[in-house]
Formats: sequence, structure tokens, C-alpha cells
Amino acid sequence: MALLPSKSLVFTVRRQEAELVVPCEPTPYECKPLSDIDDQEGHRFHVRGFHFHRSNLSMKGKDPAKVIKEALAKALVFYYPFAGRLREGPNRKLIVDCTGEGVLFIEADADVSLVDFGDELYPPFPCAEELLYDVPGSNGLLNSPLLLIQVTRLKCGGFIFAHRFNHTMGDGIGLSQFMTAVGEIACGALVPSTPPVGKGPENGTIIPTDNLVCRSFLFRQSHISSLHRFVPHNLRCSTFDILSACLWRCRTKALELDPNENVRLVCIVNARFKFNPPLPLGYYGNALGFPTASSSVGKLTQNPLEYALS
Repeated sequence: MALLPSKSLVFTVRRQEAELVVPCEPTPYECKPLSDIDDQEGHRFHVRGFHFHRSNLSMKGKDPAKVIKEALAKALVFYYPFAGRLREGPNRKLIVDCTGEGVLFIEADADVSLVDFGDELYPPFPCAEELLYDVPGSNGLLNSPLLLIQVTRLKCGGFIFAHRFNHTMGDGIGLSQFMTAVGEIACGALVPSTPPVGKGPENGTIIPTDNLVCRSFLFRQSHISSLHRFVPHNLRCSTFDILSACLWRCRTKALELDPNENVRLVCIVNARFKFNPPLPLGYYGNALGFPTASSSVGKLTQNPLEYALS
């Protein structure tokens, strides 16, 4: 049972047993080493996402969970490494063992309508554990399913699509490419519009997480405008610039580090079009660059926000 405290919304989610969805046709049995970008320490975790879908007249009489599950089995023929398992080789090198064992899939029903969640759907979702069940024993980095999907049908005819994805297998663009393929096949396509290019084209900073907590914050336009008042009018900056500078400065203050210690802000950018020769169209592995800003703790925290921006 899930409870949304802000609106005292209580609803029940009834889940079926998790099952493995395998490729609907035979796929190659092989081992594929991940690239050095893929298997760096900073990517060795799971990414979660929630997608809310309204009722659609074109889906009347159709079960979204059944449609998605069938499309998933077909898409895995093209993206068969996702149906495999990660193994660790010499020097902790990650390898995809393309076993075809499948991805985890959960069908569920909730006695709630999409409108009951309110007009604005922003994280954090208090009901996240109900909408994406953490199947016991499934969330390891190695020897575990690389993708978990839960489709929760709502009483209004809409549904919630939630996923958990092993980041070493791809970045946001790669995952979006795979999900687009599932969607296209669900709509009747025989093959994805962008043919996938597999794993294996040939380091990163370890992020300590033993004493950190994860929180989500929603910044509205009024908040952005308030931040702009702290910087000179002649200093042009984007919303991304000023939010990044503000959060970097606040987080550094909260960590209470030595003023002489250096800290860095690492941003993630899509590097797909920076390679020479270029990556082939359809590559769905990680292709990220990490430009970095750096400063001493003292300068960052004691100077105005303008310093962090520059």
C-alpha cells in the first residue's frame, strides 16, 4: 500500500510475480567486453525512471502490460546484450555474457487514477517502491538482470512505466534509443528505425557515497530569477550555469571541507559527435565526456556566487 502524505492519497498496488522476458528469437551466445567508458567506477550503479501515461483512445481494449511485454521480447532480439548478465574479468574488467536469460518484468494494478496524483508529477515520488518493486536478489551489478521493468495499470486506463537499468550498459541516450525501439515495435514496426550498434568500441573518479543522502529539489522560474539577482547583470549565464554553480557552492559548504582542499564540479556531456573517427549511428553504450571546473574550497565558499559561475 502506498501513501502520498501531501494529499493523504492511499492506494494499493497488486503485483504479479516477476518474470523473465527473453528474446522471442534465438540470439548470439557470446561474450562482449564493455568499453573503458562503460565499466568505470562512476557507472557501476542502477538508474531508475518513472513514466506516467494518460489513457489513450487508441489503446482501448488493449492491455498496456501485455503490449509492452511482447514488444520487449521482440526488441531484445536486436538488443540481445540486455538479456545477458555481467561478469567480471581480470583487473575488474566487465564483460557482458550474452546468455539470453532475459530482463525482469512485473505486471501490476493500482486502484488509483492518474488525476489523483495531482497536476504536477515531479520527483521524489513517495510511492516509488510500490511502482518499481525491488525484486530480492535482482539488484546486483554482476550476475543479475540488467533491466527491470514494472508496468502498473491505473483504473483510469492510464499506466505507469517504471524501469531500473544498469548504467554500465548505456547512458541516457542509449537507454532512450532502446525504449524508442520498444515503442516502435509496440506500434507495429518490424525493426527499430535506428539499427543498434553493439557493445565493445574501445577513467573516472570514484564518488564516495558512504555518508551521503540523495534528495530531489524542484526549482521553479521564480527561484531561478531569485538566483539571477545575486550575479551582475552583464554576466550572461544559462539556467544550467547558475543552478550548477549554486548547488556546487552549497554542497561544498555542507561538506565542511578544509578551505585549502581542491574540489571539482564534473558535468556530463554527450560525446557521441566528438570522436574521430565518429561512433557509428545507433551505438547505445556509454559515450560521455566529463568537463570539470575546479576551485579551492575557501575561494568557492567565501566568494560570491559570481565566482562559482565564472
